[in-house]
Amino acid sequence: MIDIPLLKEFCRIPAAPGFEQRLRAVIMEMVKPYVDDLYTDAMGNVYAVKKGTKQGDDAKRIMIGSHMDEISFIVTHIEEGGFIRFHTLGGFDPKTLTSQRVIIHGKEDIMGCMGCKPVHLMSASERGKSMAIKDYFIDTGLTKTEVEKLVSVGDPITRERELIEMGNCVNSKSLDNRLAVYMLFEALRELKDVELPYDVYGVFTVQEEIGIRGASVAAQKINPHFGLGIDVTIAFDVPGAQGHEKITSLGEGVAIKIMDSSTVCDYRMVQFMKEQADSNNIKWQPEVLTGGGTDTAGIQRRGLDGAIAGCISVPCRNVHQTIEMSHKEDIRGGVDLLKACLQQMDSYDWSFK
Repeated sequence: MIDIPLLKEFCRIPAAPGFEQRLRAVIMEMVKPYVDDLYTDAMGNVYAVKKGTKQGDDAKRIMIGSHMDEISFIVTHIEEGGFIRFHTLGGFDPKTLTSQRVIIHGKEDIMGCMGCKPVHLMSASERGKSMAIKDYFIDTGLTKTEVEKLVSVGDPITRERELIEMGNCVNSKSLDNRLAVYMLFEALRELKDVELPYDVYGVFTVQEEIGIRGASVAAQKINPHFGLGIDVTIAFDVPGAQGHEKITSLGEGVAIKIMDSSTVCDYRMVQFMKEQADSNNIKWQPEVLTGGGTDTAGIQRRGLDGAIAGCISVPCRNVHQTIEMSHKEDIRGGVDLLKACLQQMDSYDWSFK
C-alpha cells in the first residue's frame, strides 16, 4: 500500500527550517530518474519538473507544494555546565517538550534531552502553572568545554523519534510534512511513463513552518495556473472531542481542504478534486480547518496572476508532537488523488460559473 521503509527514511533525515540540506540532497538524488528537469533556487527549494503534452496557448503550469522542513529549534546560548538554551523554529506546545530527546546538529550530531525544574522542587503555585518554552534547557551530558568544541550558537536542533507502525497507522515525528514529501515523490515515481497534459512543477519547499516562505518564492518563479498543496491536517477524533471539533478522522479518507486560516481554496478546484476522488473510488472527507496554514497560501497568491489552488490533506492525530499518527489508507488515497488530478487537469471547465 505504502512504502514504509522510504517514509521512515524521509522522517529520519533532519530538516529544520532553513537547514534542509540533508533532506534536499536525498530527494534530488532519488527523484532525478522520474522527472524531465531538476534544479534548485537560491533559497533551497527543489523543483522537480515533468513536462506536459500541451503546447502553445494550451500549455499550463501546475505547481505542487510539499514542504521539507519540520518544527525544530536553534541554539541561542551555551550555559555553565554545558546546558544549551534554544529558540523554537515553528509552532510548539511547550508541554510536548517534556521527556523528549533531541539532536543538536553541530560539527557532529549530538544527542540531548529536554530538561526542566523537577516537580519535587516546585512550589505549589509552580505546579499549577503550565510550562513555558523558556523553562526548558537541553542536557547533553557533556561539559561546557566539550559542548563548545562541537556546538555553536545558530546550530539547528531536531527531535529524535523513529517511525513505527501501529495497527493500520504510522506513528512518528515529522509526519508534518514528510508525508507530503513521500506522496509527491511517490506520485512522480508512479507517473514516470505517463503522459500528463500540463507541465508539473513538483516543488519540495523550504521554511513552511516559519511562514510559508519557500512556497511563496517558488510561486513567484513559476507563476502557476493551477496549484496543489500537500500537507497534514488535524484529526481530533479522540475521546472527549465533540463532532464539530474533529476536523477530520483517521481512516475516513484523504481530506480535501475547503479552507484554513491562510487560504480559502478555489471552489472550482475543490469541486474538481471531489469529482476526481469519486470517479476513481478514492475515499475522501471535507476539511475546514479554523487554525493553521499550508504552502497552498503561497501557491495561490504569490504568482503574478494568482492560481486556481487547492490542497490535499492527510488526517493526522497529535500534530506538532513526536507521536504524529496517520492512517496508511488515507496516505495512499492522497497519492491516488494527486495522480488523478494531474492526469485530468485539462478535462475540467475552469470558467467562473
